[in-house]
Amino acid sequence: MTALIEARDLVLAFGETPALRGASLAVDAGEVLAVMGPSGSGKSTLLHCLAGILTPDSGEVQFDGRRIDTMNEAARSALRRDIFGFVFQFGQLVPELTAEENVALPLLLSGTSRAAALAEARPWFARLGLDGLERRRSGELSGGQAQRVALARGLVARPRVLFADEPTGALDSLTGEQVMELMVGAAREQGTTVVLVTHEPRVAAYADREIVVRDGKASPLPAGRIAS
Repeated sequence: MTALIEARDLVLAFGETPALRGASLAVDAGEVLAVMGPSGSGKSTLLHCLAGILTPDSGEVQFDGRRIDTMNEAARSALRRDIFGFVFQFGQLVPELTAEENVALPLLLSGTSRAAALAEARPWFARLGLDGLERRRSGELSGGQAQRVALARGLVARPRVLFADEPTGALDSLTGEQVMELMVGAAREQGTTVVLVTHEPRVAAYADREIVVRDGKASPLPAGRIAS
């Protein structure tokens, strides 16, 4: 099977500080991949390179046979807007918008009319146990509610890839498990590939496969081993 996403020998430094030192990985279509590793290991930097947010100093990133790292910013921005979805640790909802407007935002940015975008957004509230919260703003939501709104926003446009960076890091364990069940279940229903960054083994357990990033390099996590 040809990989949907492939990174080869990625090197990236922030000033004098190396973040990636030759990281390589491949992700198949429809796969849920957990990227594990301790704080500062380079796992979030690796995800940002795969998503076209950062450009590596050297190495290659391919998505569906196309080089991302050599695209200009406009092309990468279009890819992130139209093909990729994102969920971050603290949700990063737009505080001025209602919950339903936050969910509809990717569709609005891609040119969908407001009425059509909101119509696509609203069914997610029942699906994720958020009925009645459509008109609330982020400050009126609990952490778990806000993260489920962020999850709906990441999936509403049916992206081919969902990038999730510590999506349960700001949640208690029970709420985190609920969010992971919803995220993995919805992604599998849509056939969405998921690249998940986490340092928690119980979160990584929802994935099909795990790799560990240490000192800027990625490798499969041996059976029975727990990244720490």
